Amino acid sequence: MKNKLLVAIAIFISTYVIGQTKEPISPNQINILLEKTKKFPENTEISIAFIKNGEVSYYGAKRINDTIEYSNNFNKIFEIGSITKVFTATILANLVLDNKIDLNSSVEDYFNFPIKNKEITVLQLANHTSGLPKLPSNLDLEKADQSDPYKDYNEEDLKEYLENRMELENTPGTNHEYSNIGVGILGYLLEVQTGLTYEELLKKYIVSKYDLKNTTTKIGNINSKLVTGLDSDGKKTSNWDLNALVGAGGILSNVEDLSKFATEQLNEKNKELELTRKSTFEIPEYQMAVGLGWKIIELDSELTWYMHNGGTGGYYSMFALDIKNKNGVIILSNVSAFNEYSGNIEQLTIGLMKTLYQK
Repeated sequence: MKNKLLVAIAIFISTYVIGQTKEPISPNQINILLEKTKKFPENTEISIAFIKNGEVSYYGAKRINDTIEYSNNFNKIFEIGSITKVFTATILANLVLDNKIDLNSSVEDYFNFPIKNKEITVLQLANHTSGLPKLPSNLDLEKADQSDPYKDYNEEDLKEYLENRMELENTPGTNHEYSNIGVGILGYLLEVQTGLTYEELLKKYIVSKYDLKNTTTKIGNINSKLVTGLDSDGKKTSNWDLNALVGAGGILSNVEDLSKFATEQLNEKNKELELTRKSTFEIPEYQMAVGLGWKIIELDSELTWYMHNGGTGGYYSMFALDIKNKNGVIILSNVSAFNEYSGNIEQLTIGLMKTLYQK
């Protein structure tokens, strides 16, 4: 109890920046942060961006000696995992609006070699209705290096899968089944169609356009601002190289950059971002729909959240945005996706989102 009280006081007297002013994090937000992080391992680091009424603020925390200490880490870099899929969808949206790709065309139309299942469309790759499994059949994760399981899955492996091994679990367009290989294929399709690498596409259509200074797929481009990932036991672990599946989860970034990307979503004139948020498939049993990349959560008739999470061996992240009310929460952490309490990052995000509506 004494430690918890000291933690609460320490966090309360810390400040985070809102524009040029400083405000204390609220007691309610303190309690949520304490509750959802108390099971995380030593050296867990959490970086948070708040967006309230379109204004961005930051808060960071690090777990040291069984206490949570304030950390000014808004520019620290983490793996963002599957939040990458929203970026891949954004690149796609640009090419759609430029009339270089048709969402309803067969995937095969954009490759210079035949693929096994010609009925899959580009849209179905982007909204997880392709019928493809979660991972390719020619990737054996049990035999892979568990600290970096995708590093050896290269372009030749992906081409071999597309040509000879691509089996469907459902009829395309009939079911929503989350598929890493589906969005991995989409990322590769964008490369083939444009003649650019994924990193070059990311820079051209997102990084340069929105002035994202610390967003990349190349860990060699990152300096000492990288936060070390922790495995499921809280020990330091290596970073992941997604190789040919980079479009499904290979981006590194920070909450400073992601908040720029988030606030641009509020720009009504931005048509490519608007396109990514357009509902493309309804999942009524979960009161959810999917856009291009985004999960669209209908909380009620007046409240819609656009969300995506991401996890790797050393990191877990969550992105939630309410366009109508201009509210959002972005959380990056070095909690492993395989940590038994990693779901607390999602719960923390939801809890903090709810506080933004309180007066």
